[in-house]
Amino acid sequence: MASNPPRVAMVAGETSGDLLAGLLLDGLRAQWPGVASVGIGGPRMQERGFDAWWPSERLAVHGYSIELVRRLLGILKMRKALRARLLADRPDVFIGVDAPDFNLGLEADLRAAGVKTVHFVCPSIWAWRAHRVEKIRAAADHVLCIFPFEPALLARHGIAATYVGHPLASVIPMQPDRLAARALLGLAPQDEVLAILPGSRSAEVAYIAKPFFRAAALISKARPAIKMVVPAVPAQRARIEQIARECGVLDRLTIVTGQSHQVLAACDCTLIASGTATLEAALFKRPMVIGYHMHPISWRLMRGKQLQPWVGLPNILCQEFVVPELLQDAATPEALAAAVQQWLDAPTQDPGRIARLEQRFTALHEQLQRDTSRLAADALQKILA
Repeated sequence: MASNPPRVAMVAGETSGDLLAGLLLDGLRAQWPGVASVGIGGPRMQERGFDAWWPSERLAVHGYSIELVRRLLGILKMRKALRARLLADRPDVFIGVDAPDFNLGLEADLRAAGVKTVHFVCPSIWAWRAHRVEKIRAAADHVLCIFPFEPALLARHGIAATYVGHPLASVIPMQPDRLAARALLGLAPQDEVLAILPGSRSAEVAYIAKPFFRAAALISKARPAIKMVVPAVPAQRARIEQIARECGVLDRLTIVTGQSHQVLAACDCTLIASGTATLEAALFKRPMVIGYHMHPISWRLMRGKQLQPWVGLPNILCQEFVVPELLQDAATPEALAAAVQQWLDAPTQDPGRIARLEQRFTALHEQLQRDTSRLAADALQKILA
């Protein structure tokens, strides 16, 4: 254990980054009980003693163009102020947690000024935006990778990296207790349960919730007894309720604040927005239909940068379409509802389908499960030595 605990600056954006950074802080605190951490972060980080100069939700944006422009000036002003503050009172190391649009430029400036920099979560250069590899090389002294194939990929570009596993694989149990999760949510063991996750960001909810809830209306009509549960982040609950009301399904949904893990553990299937939540669903071994919709300009830009035929993380990691993806114009209420019902009908119409999926997701879980907090802290100790 190091005798002098380091002073660590961190930036984490959105709910997923806050979760990852919180787990990283657990490892840092175990390695250095007196570690001081400052920067931009969310509630999970603050629970671990993090001094949040700005809240992580200030970084939450959606898409590549129109949505980003609306908040760009405020984000740039915040980054400039953070850069000045960190250069005036330099930390021992800066850790950018995901949020590459914000963090890579900041890391490059800090590194050029002599501050050690680490990027936690390799940008998806293997899926899209391959050009980012040059930015990573300029920005990070070291990259902490959450997928096992990433260090070798980065090494080919002269970037030092360590595979630390995916923190969620240690948080989510290998065999989730579905009955206990249902009891917590007031659901019966025999209920047919659909989890609906339209995203955690405001623009995601604006674009995705409507087709999801219209699909829910179709599913409810075909299966009157089905229970549909929507975990909502606190900031989006009112908007989700409003859209559900507009779609005529508010009285058919159970909307809960947070509790996404309990909802995923409890469900038979999930209709879910593409993103980190799809990996969580895979770790809970749940059948899913991945849907996504965004501003048309953002969609065209994203498609032009895509390097693989898959968008959902479970499919990317399995290198095949193990679960359906319905994106943009294909994400119609009718198509979403039909894909969900294929999973719900599988126990009688294709009895082995769900078992095969669970086997794939179990193997994926085992591959991603590592002592992330300790491995990340060990890598940082070597960097700081």
